[in-house]
Amino acid sequence: MSQMPQQAAVPKCPSCEEPLESGDRFCGACGYDLSVVPARPEDSPTLAVNGAVPASDGVDWPVARDSDGHGHPAPAHAAAEVPGTDSGGSPLPPPPPAAPAAGTESPAPGVRLDRPDEPDEYPLQAPDPRLTAEGAPAPVPAQPRPAGPAAEKVCVACRAGRVDDDGYCENCGHAQPRERDHMEQESGPVAAVSDRGLRHHRNEDAFSVGCTVLPDGAPASVAIVCDGVSSATRPDDASLAASRAAGESLLGALPRGTHPQQAMHDAILAAAQAVNALADEPATAREQAPHQNAPACTLVGAVVTAGLLVVGWVGDSRVYWVPADRSAPPARLTEDDSWAAQMVAAGLMNEAEAYADERAHAITGWLGADAYELEPHTASFKPDRAGVVVVCTDGLWNYAESAQEMADAVPLDAAARPLHSARVLVGHALDGGGHDNVTVALLPFPAPPQGAGSA
Repeated sequence: MSQMPQQAAVPKCPSCEEPLESGDRFCGACGYDLSVVPARPEDSPTLAVNGAVPASDGVDWPVARDSDGHGHPAPAHAAAEVPGTDSGGSPLPPPPPAAPAAGTESPAPGVRLDRPDEPDEYPLQAPDPRLTAEGAPAPVPAQPRPAGPAAEKVCVACRAGRVDDDGYCENCGHAQPRERDHMEQESGPVAAVSDRGLRHHRNEDAFSVGCTVLPDGAPASVAIVCDGVSSATRPDDASLAASRAAGESLLGALPRGTHPQQAMHDAILAAAQAVNALADEPATAREQAPHQNAPACTLVGAVVTAGLLVVGWVGDSRVYWVPADRSAPPARLTEDDSWAAQMVAAGLMNEAEAYADERAHAITGWLGADAYELEPHTASFKPDRAGVVVVCTDGLWNYAESAQEMADAVPLDAAARPLHSARVLVGHALDGGGHDNVTVALLPFPAPPQGAGSA
């Protein structure tokens, strides 16, 4: 319910102290609305008892300021006009001096002309921790890096900044590649590197490397490399499942005394079962299309023990032998399960003609639920000298197809620096165009005992 304004009940205007007449509703000088002035209380003020003066609140209240000139009174008091203390108990700083009148001295630096009472920066109640005693910025202390694997994750661009949880470098801001876009691992003398390449949107290769000990105490090195079949469903999952299953099978069988060639055969079967199981998962059914096949991949692997080299494969990934003495001839130790290899084996084309055909890389053997017939290939060798074993997908050997071309690309110190050499080989493929995913594993082969020959 609306109310009419009340008549003035005070002799002077509360805002400008001008005298008022009985019945005024607004101050004639400043326009103050007198209806907001509460009526004077009827009771009498507190009187002194026994001559004692009532206690004061200790604050010397200032006189109210003038109106703002628009019919609205200014605040009764400014905050700086009332004594007080800050949160630490120290006295508040004194209010800034009033701005000089027009035509007098210019305003002091740091005072806004539109708000002469407010400085640009207010004094701090405590020293700024960002400044030293001399006024120079204090050095920012280095943030401690977390312990464990996260501490080793650095930016691939600047090689200095730490990568945060969102996948960006805290130093240069560079977005980091996804986990499988570029992978590196070193296990004892064995190392492997895998890269997405320059044309594919994801890395469909995978690898597994490791070391173990045979029952007689001799060391054994293992490397498995898998290449997902791009025309199939979930090729990246297929290669990952196969590499893990084969690696675990080998590292479990060799310490029990299983012959390395038999262990390799069993590892390929274990990998096939792991890939076949993907076809029954709901994720495959959702992604299945009429033109797609079940998850599939190729596999190639190698085992190096004292004086013995065992290889196994299904598909068109390869193993190369590169001797430490580069005057000795290198060799390719696997035969592709591909259309081109079949043409060469049948005598219908020579190798140059077959691999120049557009059907050359059509594979005839793979791991997967729709494979025609699984035929694991295994072979064992006894090299008579030290060297290095190169296990790779076609993403590398497409740019170093012959054994001699591969040997020329392998660094001379590959046996001593396998991880560095694997990086060099991946770089060789990327420099050549990087049309496919690139994965390579290197296993140094130590000098065998005297008298060893081919198996």
